[in-house]
Amino acid sequence: MSQTEETASRPPPRSILFLCGRNSIRSPMAELLARKNLPATTFVTSAGVKPGERDPFVDKVLAEENLSLGERMPQRFEELEDSYFDLIITLSPEAHHRAMELTRTHAVEVEYWPTFDPSVVEGTRDQILAAYRELREYLKDNIARRFSGS
Repeated sequence: MSQTEETASRPPPRSILFLCGRNSIRSPMAELLARKNLPATTFVTSAGVKPGERDPFVDKVLAEENLSLGERMPQRFEELEDSYFDLIITLSPEAHHRAMELTRTHAVEVEYWPTFDPSVVEGTRDQILAAYRELREYLKDNIARRFSGS
């Protein structure tokens, strides 16, 4: 059995944290996509390792999936009410480094999903939106693959 098959055949973790740089693009998008696809009994949240600001392109591409962040604003890991998770999925190198520091003292499973930051894309509005949509689809695919047994 491959590692992918092994992780997909396990029940979903009870709590998942998506961690990225500023919690303004990748991790909030992953949080909402995971909530949509995982059982309601799975607690899913997201955070960043640095302060961030809300990104309007995230709202646009999530709305295309009938999802909304509502009034939610980016939050740093230190601002979370609970810092224990069964699984931390990191979406940027700096987030992965931070998660590895945390797991020195906690028994937490950490997975690194190298994820492109669409905010670096320049061009027309349509080109920028295409990059954000590509990220959304990448995250949807990874979530579906990782948690397909759910």
